[in-house]
Amino acid sequence: MLNEPHAIRRFSWPVTLLWLSAVLIALGSYRFLIADIALVMPAMLHHALDRPMLLYLHIGLAPIALALLPMQFSKRLRRRHLALHRWLGRLYAAVIFLSGLGAIGLAMTTDQGAVAGLGLGALALAWLGTTGLAVWYAIQRQIAQHRAWMIRSAALTLAAVTLRLYLPIGLLTVGFEASYPLICWLCWVPNALVAEWLLRRAGKAATGQPA
Repeated sequence: MLNEPHAIRRFSWPVTLLWLSAVLIALGSYRFLIADIALVMPAMLHHALDRPMLLYLHIGLAPIALALLPMQFSKRLRRRHLALHRWLGRLYAAVIFLSGLGAIGLAMTTDQGAVAGLGLGALALAWLGTTGLAVWYAIQRQIAQHRAWMIRSAALTLAAVTLRLYLPIGLLTVGFEASYPLICWLCWVPNALVAEWLLRRAGKAATGQPA
């Protein structure tokens, strides 16, 4: 059986930093509640004007999924409060379903070009797909597969973190317009590859093979 906590706990400090970043970015994502979106999210202004429902569905719910990740991967929470873990998992899946649908609509109508739109659209579809499979395997009580697909889902949820790491780099080097289409792919494809590497490593460790 895949033991996903073992797959990540060997990197305790990076993981702790990652969870902290996830929570802080989730909180910071709600800055649109206290300031004009034209000031705090200028790249989203056209969405706010033309399709506010899709925009707020996405930016209002996606941070909840991001903030839930540390709790959902807490071994202590699962052991001591399994019912809470399950209810938070349902909430995680629900907000991703709604936010992901909003993200697809936003990707199809972005003004940043086809490359950016395809990158964001592919991310949204993969996010919905991996999370849906995680839920399916949880319902089927196939826990090893559930954990594996949750790792994949988490990697895509964490695109919100890596996106914010790449944006200032792109802005300071080639500029927003030139870098953003590439960032729309870089923010999640490497995450997905790292998730697969972790799963492969954990699988080899479980069978006694060299990592």
